[in-house]
Amino acid sequence: MPRKYLLWTVLVTAVALTLLFGFGGNSLFAKGDKEPGSVLYVCNCGEQCKCNTVSTRPGKCSCGADLVPMHVLKIEKDEAVLCTCGKDCACKIDPNDPTKCGCGKPVKRVSIKGMYVCNCGADCKCNTVSDKPGKCKCGGDLKKL
Repeated sequence: MPRKYLLWTVLVTAVALTLLFGFGGNSLFAKGDKEPGSVLYVCNCGEQCKCNTVSTRPGKCSCGADLVPMHVLKIEKDEAVLCTCGKDCACKIDPNDPTKCGCGKPVKRVSIKGMYVCNCGADCKCNTVSDKPGKCKCGGDLKKL
């Protein structure tokens, strides 16, 4: 009896820890995380920098600086319009000034040529951007720009 109890306790603990800390690093209790695809990591070295590095993951610019996470506000043709206040931003574009976020910070436009974006049409607001083909957050297929 004690051996079965010990085995059962270990199994239940393992399942509980897996649910708590997540599969592959995705926690059930992560707070403030945006859905995948709504954050891009971009070079933010200033106007003089021309490296234009854009990624779906944290890392370094081709010029050596750290990539900065920015929230995708919308996608226009082959550009992403981003809020510069960070990945946890919940801002929208200022309805009175499309060059600014609702928080007052300027928006940043980056080329996303070669990336995959939602193909749901002009009315779609899911703003999914990926470096791989697949499905967007609203269920449609991603298309390559």
